[in-house]
Amino acid sequence: MSLFMDAPIFDADQHLYEAADALTRYLPDEYKSAVQFVQVGRHTRIAILGKITEYIPNPTFDRVAAPGAHEAFYSGNNPEGKTLRQMSGRGMDALPAFREPAARIESLDEQGVQATMIYPTLANLVEHSAAEDPELVVAVIHALNRWMLDQWGYVHEDRLFMTPVITCAEVDAARKELAYVIDQGAKVVLMKPAPAKGLHGWRSPALPEFDPFWSEVEQANLPVVLHGSQPPLSDYVAKWEPSKTNNFQEVSPFKWVALGHREIADMVTSLICHGTFSRFPKLRVASVENGSAWIRPLLHDLAAAHDKMPQAFLEHPVEVMRRNCWVSPFWEGSVEDVVDALGWDKVMFGSDYPHPEGLAEPKDYYKYAEGMDENRARDFMGDNARRFLGLPVLAENRPTASATA
Repeated sequence: MSLFMDAPIFDADQHLYEAADALTRYLPDEYKSAVQFVQVGRHTRIAILGKITEYIPNPTFDRVAAPGAHEAFYSGNNPEGKTLRQMSGRGMDALPAFREPAARIESLDEQGVQATMIYPTLANLVEHSAAEDPELVVAVIHALNRWMLDQWGYVHEDRLFMTPVITCAEVDAARKELAYVIDQGAKVVLMKPAPAKGLHGWRSPALPEFDPFWSEVEQANLPVVLHGSQPPLSDYVAKWEPSKTNNFQEVSPFKWVALGHREIADMVTSLICHGTFSRFPKLRVASVENGSAWIRPLLHDLAAAHDKMPQAFLEHPVEVMRRNCWVSPFWEGSVEDVVDALGWDKVMFGSDYPHPEGLAEPKDYYKYAEGMDENRARDFMGDNARRFLGLPVLAENRPTASATA
């Protein structure tokens, strides 16, 4: 792979760390008491609707675990049996590149990364923690998106592509937020792979009642990312194994196996089986940081369901998934799984920088790379993400990804 390390990298998975007022700067006064930072002993925690969550250990992000601190865990190279907390150590002061765009551009230059999609971090917990009040969810997500626009812009120097969040807690609010972020220049949006709780209870955002929203996404030719987040099944898992904390660093073997990647598999299943992808066949949806082990079992189950009840599908579900879905499998996931299932042009590289479970340097991926020829390396490391976003590829004079598969 050293021959191809000059591939123009488009990193499909980087993150920012929010400022302390990211959720509240633009939050209407009537909601501000519902989102607060509180002191618990020596630690600062975030409380939503009066309930303290520890999912993100330090929501101020003044000190964070170093990028790549958990690499040994996720690579399966942990013979000493260290916990994630032990791997995190005392952490480090957050760097300017974690907080603002000019410094991130400098960081990309040092990393040899041409461009990246950047996701928020606190958004991981908002929809889950505030679910009992759908109107609060809508208000906090809009406040976060306005803060993101202030601090980063939605596109910066055509190199940083921010991912404002869309919540489907209420369909008209989702349409309004979609129109807002598009009007402000967003080139991609972020959604939680989970059912949403609206005023009339829980339901999938792929049900026909959300068709007006998906129709507008398709008309705007706007790609949608489903990024790994606080698992919506955590309450179910707690019935098997009660826990004293929801801190993401406190993981047990049972939780690891039982949760797996159910949330993304169920979300994609809903988009296919509830017909969203068939009613709106031009949608482009990417799974990011959700692994890849779920893909083959899902394709098997979709094919089996079609064999049993073909009348329930507008199209063959396997072909629908191959048409509409891209995957950035997380750096420790299997590129081969995605290629075999969906095609070479549907797999994207992501480092998860600067999160501790990510890579300290995006180019560190090459030590885990499977055998790829030059065309495939360049597609995976950059051009497939550009295709997903509808941007020009940087290797116009070579065969396409599909031709080299």
